[in-house]
Amino acid sequence: MKNTNPLRKTIGIIGGGQLGRMMIEESLRLNNDFNILDAADCSCAALAKNHIVGKLTDGASIRKLAEISDVLTFEIEHVDVETLIQIEAEGKEIIPSPKVLQIIQDKGVQKEFFKTHQIPTAPFVMVDTPNDWLYAVKQFGGEKLVAKTRKDGYDGKGVTIFKTADVLSDINNIPFNTPSLIEVFIPCQKEISVLVARDTQGNVKTWPVVEMEFDPIANLVTFLDCPANLSAEKEHEAREIALHTIEKLNGVGVYAVEMFLTHDNQILVNEVAPRPHNSGHHTIEACYTSQFEQLVRILMGLPLGSTDLIQPGVMMNLLGADDFSGTYRLQGLEEISAMEGVYVHLYGKKESKPMRKMGHVTVIASTLNAAKEKAKQVSKLVKFVAD
Repeated sequence: MKNTNPLRKTIGIIGGGQLGRMMIEESLRLNNDFNILDAADCSCAALAKNHIVGKLTDGASIRKLAEISDVLTFEIEHVDVETLIQIEAEGKEIIPSPKVLQIIQDKGVQKEFFKTHQIPTAPFVMVDTPNDWLYAVKQFGGEKLVAKTRKDGYDGKGVTIFKTADVLSDINNIPFNTPSLIEVFIPCQKEISVLVARDTQGNVKTWPVVEMEFDPIANLVTFLDCPANLSAEKEHEAREIALHTIEKLNGVGVYAVEMFLTHDNQILVNEVAPRPHNSGHHTIEACYTSQFEQLVRILMGLPLGSTDLIQPGVMMNLLGADDFSGTYRLQGLEEISAMEGVYVHLYGKKESKPMRKMGHVTVIASTLNAAKEKAKQVSKLVKFVAD
């Protein structure tokens, strides 16, 4: 029998990584139960009521999760979307809808969606064969271009910037041998992100626009500033583009719309994530309602919470050191724990690996500059070292 009490809902999460972990941590106070599907040693393992050990691409395991859950969601895109579409058609509530996930899973389909709905984005072309690559490189020209695999990319994997001369001189230099897309390389002032929440009634809220700094090698966010240093006009434009994008998707849930602000002040949409996102971790401490609590509110049918900023914040990812793999401790934890407005989140991963996301730190302060200065101090103190 379907549970009609919103304060005792069982939420099934496909994926048991850090996003699911923070979702559970943020909402246990609402009496929810959580079931998860993932590997035995995943980050959520100790927090879930029921843990189905299996692959996210295994339809039978997804069905097991659906049978013991009132509503399903996912914390990663690389799941068996065909089974989810079947389950949704059979009457199971899934947020976001797998029909949205089907568009976003394939970066080529996602870019075509942007084009169809007049959502500004970088010029692109899809490529399959080496000849496709050669034609596209000649068509776009320029010193360098961006290549992305259409499926299975994450955390900077499946994305690369390549020199056109390398491919023109030797076709064996193409970065990927799977279906991919090539984009014009867009020099930009900054990369920004807008988080959007949309419930089943179509009510929407956005959080303050954030500005991101990336590690140039790993292509991972290193620092995030909130609010972004934008004019009121550009902030409004970014929010409107993000809202337009999610409304055209008819998306329900929490979404991150990642964007470029070009040197000629154009805003271009890069990608959409149909789930809580790294660019929203700061909302746990910096905003009245975090991205994780907001998604749970939507799953439970509760009203959307305020997304206003309590204090400016900076978020920094804690990445595994590049000089070792194995069991670890966080050097500097004692020092930063004594600092006011510093919040450490560790993701329960048993081993550190080079550039692996091991946790994050959020720093809040009365001004963004004060938060940034404190975050710089934190970054100098912390490092994962062998235990």
